[in-house]
Amino acid sequence: MQIIKLDAIDSTNLYLKNLMSSLQARDYTVVVANTQTKGRGQMGTIWDSESGKNLTFSVLKLFKTFEVKHQFLLNIATSLAVYTTLNDMQIPDLKIKWPNDILSGNNKICGILIENILSGTKIQASVIGIGLNINQIEFNNLVNVSSLKLLTGIHYNLDEVLLNFMKNLEQLFETILTGKELELKQLYLKVLFKKDKVSTFKNDADQMFTGIIRNVNDNGKLLVEKEDEIFQEFDLKEIKLLY
Repeated sequence: MQIIKLDAIDSTNLYLKNLMSSLQARDYTVVVANTQTKGRGQMGTIWDSESGKNLTFSVLKLFKTFEVKHQFLLNIATSLAVYTTLNDMQIPDLKIKWPNDILSGNNKICGILIENILSGTKIQASVIGIGLNINQIEFNNLVNVSSLKLLTGIHYNLDEVLLNFMKNLEQLFETILTGKELELKQLYLKVLFKKDKVSTFKNDADQMFTGIIRNVNDNGKLLVEKEDEIFQEFDLKEIKLLY
């Protein structure tokens, strides 16, 4: 594992992709930044992080024969790696909010953005961007956002958290690559936020409805049971879970 530490960068994902194109990046190369000026979350959202207080980093994972159709397993493995790391630290009430946000209670503490580089029907490499709120205690009145320090009162060593996460990530990717994906999916569903509970959603037409999360299919789509036992699958852009 190679760790590259930067003071400030526009995006660790972009830096790592550029490094990969110059053939200077090895498997599990990690790029960590004190400050990201253009850190991104899912669907183009901005990840706002106070300099030096949190972990904002990207990991390069190289593949030889990983099929595109299995790409949601990367979300499962990465979110479980964060979950496992934080659970070992005794962070309370942890859940994974589909597809890969990490919550404590109703508060988001980690976001994940995975960008895949494809070669035909195979994934050549994945750039895994992670923003984990650790020692930041002010969030400019953002709702449903927290940090490890706010949750526990403890000031954490960022390097120690990163190394523990990387150990868990490598183990979980090994699980995928050795054909134990069903086991991982069951673990993911076990800790999925609001699974089997009546919840409120908003669709892509801004219409609100109630339903129950029942499953996530192999393509990463959310299976929701609506009224009259009608089941419908939703992609990320098609539905929003309201708290």
